Amino acid sequence: MATEYGHGYGQGYGQDYGPDYGPDHGQGYADERRRNRLPAGLRAPFEARSWREFTYVLLSLPVSILLFTYAVTMLSIGAGLLVTFLGIPVLAAGLAGCRGFGALERVRARGLLGLEVADPEPLRVRKNGALGWMGAVLKSGTSWRTVLYAMLQFPWAVFSFCVAVAFWAYGWALLTYPLWFWLFPMHGGQGGLQLYGDEQHQIFLDNPFEITVTALVGLLFTLASPWIVRALTTVDRLMVHGLLGPSRLSARVVELESDRGVVVDTAAADLRRIERDLHDGAQARLVALAMDLGLAKEKLTEDPQAAARMVGEAHGEVKTALQELRDLARGIHPAVLTDRGLDAALSSVASRCTVPVQVEVDLVERPAAAIEGIAYFTVSELLQNISKHSGARSASVDVWRVEDRLMLQVVDDGTGGADASGGSGLAGLAGRLDAVDGILVVDSPAGGPTRITAELPWRR
Repeated sequence: MATEYGHGYGQGYGQDYGPDYGPDHGQGYADERRRNRLPAGLRAPFEARSWREFTYVLLSLPVSILLFTYAVTMLSIGAGLLVTFLGIPVLAAGLAGCRGFGALERVRARGLLGLEVADPEPLRVRKNGALGWMGAVLKSGTSWRTVLYAMLQFPWAVFSFCVAVAFWAYGWALLTYPLWFWLFPMHGGQGGLQLYGDEQHQIFLDNPFEITVTALVGLLFTLASPWIVRALTTVDRLMVHGLLGPSRLSARVVELESDRGVVVDTAAADLRRIERDLHDGAQARLVALAMDLGLAKEKLTEDPQAAARMVGEAHGEVKTALQELRDLARGIHPAVLTDRGLDAALSSVASRCTVPVQVEVDLVERPAAAIEGIAYFTVSELLQNISKHSGARSASVDVWRVEDRLMLQVVDDGTGGADASGGSGLAGLAGRLDAVDGILVVDSPAGGPTRITAELPWRR
């Protein structure tokens, strides 16, 4: 892990800067600055986002009519036929069709609204055959949420279509009125657009002042239309995200399954490391020690001095093997952590760091043993990385509690550039923390300093 972390330090330099500072980037940046000189309210009617959202509202009406008609028809037929066996397959087919419409709606929202919604959980077919599939469709919450979306989206689509089209059409029509008002006196036989009329009075917008005021009103409508449409599509975003995406329960299940996989892989990797360390370290030394003691036993009567020398060498090997076993036990779970808690354990690991480390632990009580162990090993690995790769002259470790979260922060004044992207040692550490609902945040600009903050749940 330490080597990967060192590679992450190196990666922090230059990779994010080179391509962005060529001539093309400079020209694009200047164009963007010129566009941003206009206030957002004036830019909105001409932005591509506004037209995409307006297109989404326009398409929502025919799509919602089709989806509502299909859902109501199939559910009505299926419910009416439930007195016979035919109702179940008709109802299942209707729900499956609604799921297909839901997939199309996610694609439409992704393309026009820029809304990224994950696909819901797939069908869990527990039995083979048509009956198993129909049972899975009928039991799936995704199917019924799609039906609810069809019922709610239809009236909302009618409302948003009428509002959006009215504001958009009236806005542009009134704004461009100075360009086409001449059609009324030339072809309509009246002075201009009629504002009011009865049997005795008629008011036409036909003089320059009235034409200018009409255009200004149209400008207000035009400037307000994108924001009104944006507010309308916000409701669509909520419906698509809440009804067509994965449910919170299923998302949590997927997250827990992923975390369980990380925990299992981490435990397996730790077991392999312990087995390798025992096999290559202490076990090999003990085998050599047994052979040396056997030779010393044979030499005891023939050459006592040589036997004594061999026993002395074996005594040194015993000390080395004991030290390796102590280090291995400390890597599994240090006794000082169990006996005295994080303060003493982190002070012990900080004393072995190659740079001076200031440790500050502000905890009134101890967290759960598992969380305490994860916190210890997180700080231990970060201090090892500082020793080997940071080039720091000093470091600090702070531990404190915020409500139901345990906070860790490791800071060093090294060269910076630590990278937690995929493939680095920090990414593996972040994965371990994520397995217990923890978070790892890395702030390491090129040139330093590096500030790594870990957040763990406080569990009793």
